Amino acid sequence: MIGADLAGKRALVTGGASGIGLATAQALVRCGVRVAINHLADDPRGPEAAAALGALSAPGNVAVPGEAEDMVARAIDALGGLDILINNAGTPVSTEPVPYPDLDRLDEDFWQAILSTNLIGPFRCTRAAAPALRAARGCIVATASTAGLGGQASSLAYATSKAGLINLTRNLAKALAPDIRVNAVAPGLTRTPWTDTWPEDRKRRSLADTALGRFVEPQDIADAMVFLCAQPAITGQVVVVDCGRGLAPVGGHGDG
Repeated sequence: MIGADLAGKRALVTGGASGIGLATAQALVRCGVRVAINHLADDPRGPEAAAALGALSAPGNVAVPGEAEDMVARAIDALGGLDILINNAGTPVSTEPVPYPDLDRLDEDFWQAILSTNLIGPFRCTRAAAPALRAARGCIVATASTAGLGGQASSLAYATSKAGLINLTRNLAKALAPDIRVNAVAPGLTRTPWTDTWPEDRKRRSLADTALGRFVEPQDIADAMVFLCAQPAITGQVVVVDCGRGLAPVGGHGDG
């Protein structure tokens, strides 16, 4: 079992209070990993999730300079080192999609919120964690998106941030080799608290060109992340997990 290779490791999962982050924390705990769950300080789901998993609570906002680094340092101290960093924290900013041609909606505040969380945040955490990860010959896995590879996104800014994260992943793999492996998982349309609120007709339209005819589940992404954590020969790669989006069979899936 590949997860057995992770027993006794120490991991920090950013944005671990819900969705993909929580599923990844759960998967790592099942593999015998000691986990610290990062969450926003005012999000009660974080301490609740940590308590339920027997994990550590690591409050802090990766979008805030200094606060991100302090959170990583506290987590490393509490864990006694670090083997795995899951750079998962991210935001679409808007609760509704912003049409790509609507450039006026993408003001300075929108861009700052997107980039500071989705792109600079992972860099902040990586830079802060690098000495501990280097000492442990550890690994980093980021949550990217198929939007960063040219797929549809909630906004042009979100797609751009994820494209930047993919590029950052590949360049960090060069910068931190040979001591630290760096990879990413690019989810397609994933069932999360954000997509759960969508109207049913929008969900059907979004799945119409997906070969497997279903959403990606957070556990699907978590499994891919665990694989990348345990596989010692992979670095600088982006694994797409999207249920075959864009590959729907001829005739589609109808309305079911």
